[in-house]
Amino acid sequence: MIRKYQPADCEDVLNVWSRASALAHPFLSQEFLERERHSIPRVYLPNAETWVWEADGHVVGFISLLGNEVGAIFVDPRLHRSGIGHALMDRARALRGELEVEVFERNLLGRAFYAKLGFELMHQKVHDQTGFEVIRLRLAASSPL
Repeated sequence: MIRKYQPADCEDVLNVWSRASALAHPFLSQEFLERERHSIPRVYLPNAETWVWEADGHVVGFISLLGNEVGAIFVDPRLHRSGIGHALMDRARALRGELEVEVFERNLLGRAFYAKLGFELMHQKVHDQTGFEVIRLRLAASSPL
């Protein structure tokens, strides 16, 4: 079930992010990932609108929105291809219409997910903090999911 994030969800959100990020971002340094894990509860979550997918009393997926930008979407890898990511994206779409997202070029799982949903390339640039290429994608409000 989808519901609004609550501060008590933080540890579950961090665990989902950690497991999914390890799968999607094996190219990122441990140092960078540790900084991000530290920033999630202190910087990102307080500044984003976050929705979670709860199953059996635990958060197993989440999406964070900054305006119409998907700042993060992660699902526990054990539940990939179960429809949770799609449902979270549907919620974001219902709230914001047009969506944008940045994804690392080397994140093949993320890129496949966004392509399946119909996101289209806007531009590509270097991610300042890591030196890796990121791709900015857009999903028009009128595109069917």
